[in-house]
Amino acid sequence: MQIGELAARSGVPERLLRYYEERGLLAPERTPAGRRRYQESDVARVGTIRALLAAGLNTENIGVMLPCVGNDAGQLVPECPEMVTRLARQRTRLDASIEGLEHSRRLVDRLLVQAGS
Repeated sequence: MQIGELAARSGVPERLLRYYEERGLLAPERTPAGRRRYQESDVARVGTIRALLAAGLNTENIGVMLPCVGNDAGQLVPECPEMVTRLARQRTRLDASIEGLEHSRRLVDRLLVQAGS
């Protein structure tokens, strides 16, 4: 399939599909005319990329993790120890971000209370 069809089927703009290719996340074949040709499996691969991005992972980590991601009835499953390690690091980063946001919210709440008195 060509890039337009992959974009339509995956719900991801062509521009992002090109970016994923640039980052090594997609590797379409090329026709003799230089057009990208995607496989049926790339539809699911784009879905996996989007899910990992939504989890807060960057494209560098996703590139390492993609070969380690299985799919069990629509659920992503880590299949390599390296992926589990990277996910644990991401979880730690998320926890730190949440703590920072909660601290900021408490400060704003205090300021709002002071502003009302």
